[in-house]
Amino acid sequence: MSNEKTILVETFGSAPVIRIIDFLIDNPLSDYSKEEMIKGIGISKVTFYKYFPLLEESGIVRETRKIGKSKMYKLNEKNDVVKKLKELVWALGMKAMQRSVEGIEIKIVGKTK
Repeated sequence: MSNEKTILVETFGSAPVIRIIDFLIDNPLSDYSKEEMIKGIGISKVTFYKYFPLLEESGIVRETRKIGKSKMYKLNEKNDVVKKLKELVWALGMKAMQRSVEGIEIKIVGKTK
């Protein structure tokens, strides 16, 4: 995991549940095994296995398929909590972009007559 913080982690901290959700929000096109998520997030197996069942039980993540013995997971896009989380991430991003734009001085350069 890079040292650069995402808007979700920057806003709510780097608690394991936030980091797991953040990883899956940032990587919506693929599904991941638990091992892939652990490596991608950069947390210990013990920590991951402590919190991941909470996300499964709440329906935030869902199993998509099995590859051999590995189960693959992704965010449950139909879950109301996931929908709200994605809206929140979008709103936080828009607010950050607005603050960034407000801090930029725009100079218009052109011909004078």
